Amino acid sequence: MISVIVPAYNEEAVIARCLRAMVTGAQPGELEIIVACNGCTDRTAEIARSFGPPVRVIEIPQASKVAALNAADEAATGFPRFYVDADVIVDLASLRAMAAVLERGEALLVAPKLRMDLSKTTWPVRAYYRVWMSLPYNQVMVGTGAYGLSRAGRARFGRFPDLIADDGFVRFSFRPEERVRVDEATSWVEPPRSLAGLVRIKTRSRLGFYQHRRAQPDRRVGDRKPLGQMLRMWLMRPSLWPALPCYAAVTLIVRLRATRHLNVRGGTSWERDDAR
Repeated sequence: MISVIVPAYNEEAVIARCLRAMVTGAQPGELEIIVACNGCTDRTAEIARSFGPPVRVIEIPQASKVAALNAADEAATGFPRFYVDADVIVDLASLRAMAAVLERGEALLVAPKLRMDLSKTTWPVRAYYRVWMSLPYNQVMVGTGAYGLSRAGRARFGRFPDLIADDGFVRFSFRPEERVRVDEATSWVEPPRSLAGLVRIKTRSRLGFYQHRRAQPDRRVGDRKPLGQMLRMWLMRPSLWPALPCYAAVTLIVRLRATRHLNVRGGTSWERDDAR
């Protein structure tokens, strides 16, 4: 049985589409989906419960994704085990494809291929993502909002630590050869529509990276992006040139904001884009 954990904080606008994609076509006993509502003040839990089996809802009072993940992990029984953000769409076929890779022992950690619908975004957001998607480095788990672990992979660590970026913590817990992007699986992510929303969510992502690096200073964190390789690639793609200033400006602003948050607030701020 595949277990899927969905941490949710006030996700009534998106939780139904997330769950519907996973349960449609599922066989009895194939899935166990645990929606971990944390500090919700809206109808997230009510909507999730309306699906019935295989969806199960647990509620914790504090608004904490880490607490939600740990509570749901204690309740989950199946493997492979997937962790899916409530605002992304991963369908049943994608779960099956990733589960097959884990069950064959080809990897300990898997993630789907990232897909984005940029049609509703402003030009600066589209420009940023055009460059970001071209970066020449391993993007397993980067931005997908979903990942899966085999039983052996989940045994690699205990409880999720109190860090903003749980996906970063998990990714950095495995060597590159232990993690695989399954191209037959897809995670549909709705990007922020505005430049302000983009800066907020990218600040959160960068803050999580800094927080993790501070927590484990002796450990190599992240997949290094070779600057020379990037520059050569960009020089050979003139179509990206108009977007490069926007990408550079957003990257600089995000790093400055994340550094300030980390130094002033200790990395405890949690920024999200609520415009959907």
